[in-house]
Amino acid sequence: MTSAVIPRTGIGVDVHAHSQDPERELWVAGLQWPGERGLEGHSDSDVAAHACCDALFSAAGIGDLGQHFGVDRPEFAGASGMRLLAEAARRVRAAGYEIGNVSVQVIGNRPKIGTRRSEAQRTLTAAVGAGVSVSGTTSDGLGLTGRGEGVAAIANALVYPVRAEGVSWSE
Repeated sequence: MTSAVIPRTGIGVDVHAHSQDPERELWVAGLQWPGERGLEGHSDSDVAAHACCDALFSAAGIGDLGQHFGVDRPEFAGASGMRLLAEAARRVRAAGYEIGNVSVQVIGNRPKIGTRRSEAQRTLTAAVGAGVSVSGTTSDGLGLTGRGEGVAAIANALVYPVRAEGVSWSE
């Protein structure tokens, strides 16, 4: 009897406040956004990439962003979101999963995601090695994103096991 391959889903969320440093660049969805205020954080603070990482880790059941790339890891200080996302995808595959797709929504007044959506999707897809869709929304003036104090992102990922033996669902 052949058993069905059951996909797994995961959710990831990331939020960063705007930096007070006028020299800090804004990186969102693997793209630099010239003329926009950067975000504070240990790495480049790419909320879209970080949310995608967490969604992938969650779907595979292998921890979270802090466990893999936390602030206690100096080698990731200033790291690009694309470096972290490519490494997250590698770790998910090493854990015995293939990535079906990822979807990420950026929440904030700026940057205007729709102006560079195709470019963002291509950039994130290249890092993941599977399709990534990108959308953007505002929060109608509510909360830190609505007040323009920062940017957030929420992502969903779908993975499926490719190694039936040796995969532990509880790790």
